[in-house]
Amino acid sequence: MTVNLLDFDLQGLTGFCERLGEKRFRAVQLFRWIHQKGASDFDAMSDLAKSLREKLKGVAQVKALAVLSEQISADGTIKWLFDVGGGDAVEAVFIPEDDRGTLCVSSQAGCAMGCRFCSTGHQGFSRNLSSGEIIAQLWFAERFLRRHLQRQERVISNVVMMGMGEPLQNYAELLPALRTMLDDHAYGLSRRRVTVSTSGIVPKMDLLSQDCPVALAVSLHAPTDALRDNLVPLNKKYPLVELMAACERYLEFAPRDFITFEYCMLDGVNDQPEQARQLVELVRAYGGARPWCKFNLIPFNPFAQSGLTRSSTQQTLVFARILSDAGIVTTIRKTRGDDIDAACGQLAGDVMDRTRVGERIARQRTIMLKPVALHKRTVEET
Repeated sequence: MTVNLLDFDLQGLTGFCERLGEKRFRAVQLFRWIHQKGASDFDAMSDLAKSLREKLKGVAQVKALAVLSEQISADGTIKWLFDVGGGDAVEAVFIPEDDRGTLCVSSQAGCAMGCRFCSTGHQGFSRNLSSGEIIAQLWFAERFLRRHLQRQERVISNVVMMGMGEPLQNYAELLPALRTMLDDHAYGLSRRRVTVSTSGIVPKMDLLSQDCPVALAVSLHAPTDALRDNLVPLNKKYPLVELMAACERYLEFAPRDFITFEYCMLDGVNDQPEQARQLVELVRAYGGARPWCKFNLIPFNPFAQSGLTRSSTQQTLVFARILSDAGIVTTIRKTRGDDIDAACGQLAGDVMDRTRVGERIARQRTIMLKPVALHKRTVEET
């Protein structure tokens, strides 16, 4: 049985090479070939000893994920649907901006959190992704984009763990994937430019602060426990008093001097001026007057099962103004990839209905869309 080398961070790959009788520097060479150069063919790894290449052919592979569909939005956003086997599929999204290129990565097939406003959660949970399946989304996207944009240098400058799933519920596999993203011998991303989003698994937030403190985004969505219990069921286990205290603790180790709070704007549910004032009180109760957090207000992307609708632009602006006037940095997220269902909360993939496998496979074949021309724009390496 061969192992997939995408499953290893550098420490793991070093151990693997040592078991083959090879020194650490060989692991570094191999790691660079795989992640910096996007190589999957051992024969192409020209500075590896031929004897090592022959060993690797017998026991290892660099196994990418099969692409079931690729959709390119009119705004240049690209969404891929990856087959992860067993009837499961996950999605990743690339979002180009003038000053960066961001890849949104999935950590699970489906999601068990059950947040009311998220279509992924309504699909149910199938399984955790392996570390290799997480990093394979970045490995594939970087290779594709360099070819597509005819670039030699790195295209993806930011990674956000905001795709399908709750990343901290898959902590054991998330951690080596994060370390590979950050490693200078691999993708060399800054801790400030790798963001883990969580609905608030407090013990794992504390673990992350010690093991690999990257930027943190917390799905808040409500100013009170009563409302958050309804929107984010995890709140019943880790209520706001515990969540906010965990955010304060994380700040001591975070690469940025703020935590981002994600807040999905739901018409008549959590978007009233009084609720904005309650958020101000909540933030001040923990951070005092200092600017220790920022809010990212997210236009809701409706889907039938939710029973929810998007707040109006005017209501969102009023809400944002109250936060801003209180000295809280507040942004309104620009929706991207709406025409290919790639916007926030829309990643649903095709989590397997285990009683209807044949129908699911047939449906996957029908979702493949002919890509429109990508609007080429320069994504500056940062």
